[in-house]
Amino acid sequence: MQLNQIPKTTVNINGENHLYFSGTSYLGMSNLLEFHEIIFKNIKKWGSSFGSSRNANIKLDVYEKAERKISKFLKREDCVAVSSGTLAGLLALKTLEKIGTSFFYMPKTHPAILPKNAISVFEENNLNSLLLNSKKETICIVVDAIATLETAPYNFDFLKLISNQKKVYLLVDESHSLGVLGEKGNGISASINHSSHIELIVVSSLNKAFSVSGGVIAGNKNFINLVKKESLFIGSAPMNPAFLESFIDAQELYQNQSNKLKENCSYVFDKIKNLDKVQIDENYPVFFVDDEKIAANLLSKNIIITSFYYPTIIKKVNRIVLNANHTKEQLDFLCKNLLSN
Repeated sequence: MQLNQIPKTTVNINGENHLYFSGTSYLGMSNLLEFHEIIFKNIKKWGSSFGSSRNANIKLDVYEKAERKISKFLKREDCVAVSSGTLAGLLALKTLEKIGTSFFYMPKTHPAILPKNAISVFEENNLNSLLLNSKKETICIVVDAIATLETAPYNFDFLKLISNQKKVYLLVDESHSLGVLGEKGNGISASINHSSHIELIVVSSLNKAFSVSGGVIAGNKNFINLVKKESLFIGSAPMNPAFLESFIDAQELYQNQSNKLKENCSYVFDKIKNLDKVQIDENYPVFFVDDEKIAANLLSKNIIITSFYYPTIIKKVNRIVLNANHTKEQLDFLCKNLLSN
């Protein structure tokens, strides 16, 4: 299905209007006129892009200004913005590969932060024995804040079982939780309880909830300095400065949209929480329907959802996505058709 326009809460296909419950624009910022005005203003100031290395002799002050803001927001010591969430994951991994002796991954980890030869954190629902010994070593654990096909964050209590003889780097991808969960949308990483031998690294796309093309890596200052020395970072173009300034300027809009999104999540949850085939959480705008025919059935009612084969999942993913701009009438129509399906 190809479109010649960006979907809003509706999209026109072959002359017919369809409700759109797909994508990852959770806060609905990409179609918000007030946000467009902020973007336009900053493009006039900074231009449409900045073709230079961040390590070049000419530097723009917006990067340092925005990175201080994002570090405080994520409750990390330092951070660096890059051109995409995928690049953020790759750069963090490249840096960690020079530090750690082995990698472990949580189930359903996104390919962007899944290194080769990584070992599963769990063996038949038990913590991997390699994490339980007292061997002195530096290891890395990679995890999505919210995994594919899940609607709530991981429980990180397993960290308490890892020996304090090990130095642990915990790399958390917040791409689908930033702007949606946590204190004022700062994700779940700041609330992870961990001991001093565990160092937390956060990577995320800024393109999903916040609707600015780019990504971020956040952690301790020493780690971020190592990232900045990577040839991939030095040789790559930076995040668009106009988008970074827009992220700073749009904080009030983000919060208003976040409040609307929370209302929509609760509204839908109350209506369909008892459906056996639906996996849903009251606090998260994405839920799943265990029915192979659901996408086609809803399409016949002029409702479009996400339905595709994910790289690490054998079964087709049927995902319904709410955003802050959906009206109660649109949500009612969705729920009515889910309940009658």
